[in-house]
Amino acid sequence: MGVTLRLVAVCLAFAVPANAQSPMSASEFEAYTTGKTLYFGQDGMAYGAERYLPDRRVQWSFLDGDCKDGFWYEENSQICFVYEDNLDPQCWTFFRAPAGLRAIFENDPEATTLYEAQQDSKPMLCYGPDVGA
Repeated sequence: MGVTLRLVAVCLAFAVPANAQSPMSASEFEAYTTGKTLYFGQDGMAYGAERYLPDRRVQWSFLDGDCKDGFWYEENSQICFVYEDNLDPQCWTFFRAPAGLRAIFENDPEATTLYEAQQDSKPMLCYGPDVGA
């Protein structure tokens, strides 16, 4: 194969649009996330973190020390989350990317696309319940 043909093949390999990827299934998502804390970013800024526990339980924080317990489930090829302070499902489509996960918020796809910025095996910072007068 000549240099030109190889260059064209390489360019075509990278030209596949991100939305052409297949969404992660529930089993793929569970295998990737369980036991990890993933930190997500949006537009180059920190967005939040989620700790993925056994039995599809989660703990979410906007990195302010206020953590919300919840769970996730699969519906219509989306991963949906329900949290203790909001019983309305928040559904996302997750994709594997070379640098980690990419997530599109399906309740309003124009509003939020997150990317995995970091992962850790330790939980994120969560303060205790509010106390005082």
